[in-house]
Amino acid sequence: MRLLATLMSTALLLAALPASQAQTFPDKPVVLVVPFPPGGPTDAMARTLAAEMKDRLGQPMIVENRAGAGGNIGADFVARAPADGQTLLFGTSGPLAINASLYRKISYDPVKSFAPVIQVGHLPNILVVHPSVPAQNVKELIAYARAHPGKLSYASSGNGASSHLAGVLFNEKAGVDLQHIPYKGTGPALNDLLGGQVSASFTDVLTALPYVKTGKLRALGIATAQRSQALPELPTIAEQGVPGYDVSVFFGIVAPSGTPADRIAKLNKAFVEVLASPKVKELFAAQGLENAPDHAPAQLARFIAAQKSSWAGVVQQSGAQLD
Repeated sequence: MRLLATLMSTALLLAALPASQAQTFPDKPVVLVVPFPPGGPTDAMARTLAAEMKDRLGQPMIVENRAGAGGNIGADFVARAPADGQTLLFGTSGPLAINASLYRKISYDPVKSFAPVIQVGHLPNILVVHPSVPAQNVKELIAYARAHPGKLSYASSGNGASSHLAGVLFNEKAGVDLQHIPYKGTGPALNDLLGGQVSASFTDVLTALPYVKTGKLRALGIATAQRSQALPELPTIAEQGVPGYDVSVFFGIVAPSGTPADRIAKLNKAFVEVLASPKVKELFAAQGLENAPDHAPAQLARFIAAQKSSWAGVVQQSGAQLD
């Protein structure tokens, strides 16, 4: 009887263990991996969110930068981490969509290797030109490019970057031939654009906005389907005769595949509360971030799958391939 009572008590304890663990999660600091160097827009957004999470989770959230291979190193680290919700990835279009087609060898799958937590939002790309380019809008740029084939060029932050692929998509949809000039990062690309060595760029709103406001660059169109909150008066490229054109950098938080659903739900709820706070909304708006319309994990899962598929065709068309 004593043995039976002991076995029953043990069984009851084991049955109650998962619920107990769920209640105490997280029981140590949560690591939010940023797959890029410190100081960029991705890092800034991650740190803004992490600073507000302790009050919601009861544990601090620590940002850890693991840069390299276009975000693949950080993404691979999280994909291989224990599926306990303690290690998350603050991913972007690169590691969560584009890189699957861009790199010859990739050790994770953006769809299968992660459990989506929340889509944070997206940073619109914007088509800007040097003031010497004789075009005041997208229609004029297209007309000039067709009349002077091969004369106009566009700078990107590197082969396979969204600023490169945005130009590939523009050339295809607009029927023009802007020459691609790749650089090693946004900074060098921007410097040559400001100096007039290249004609244009499909960069992000956050990078371009200060130079647009001072007249050092001319904004011709927003690259997303909807106008930007940062420049509401500027028409989209699609509105100006390039239907279906839609390019932006999205930001999403994912956990390793197999992370328990109750932990994903708890993390999602905390992030939703942080994103709804006036302080964070103001900071993100100043950075040009457009809020995601749906923060449900299932929505991010569908979005990543769609983005991976749509970018595959653009990468193939560009001919870009990285080791």
